[in-house]
Amino acid sequence: MEATKMNHPNEGIICSVNTCYYYMQGDHCSASKIQVEPRNSVSSEQTDCATFQYSENKS
Repeated sequence: MEATKMNHPNEGIICSVNTCYYYMQGDHCSASKIQVEPRNSVSSEQTDCATFQYSENKS
């Protein structure tokens, strides 16, 4: 799964990880789609955003 960076927020997704390539000011995500892993998780602590890409350009 590969996401593209949009020039507007993906409504309904809140992200506060300001080191992510897809981060937009105001805690928005500009990824066209996201992937959350792993399968069979039973708590939020066990999940991970597989779409995350590190970016040094903090917003």
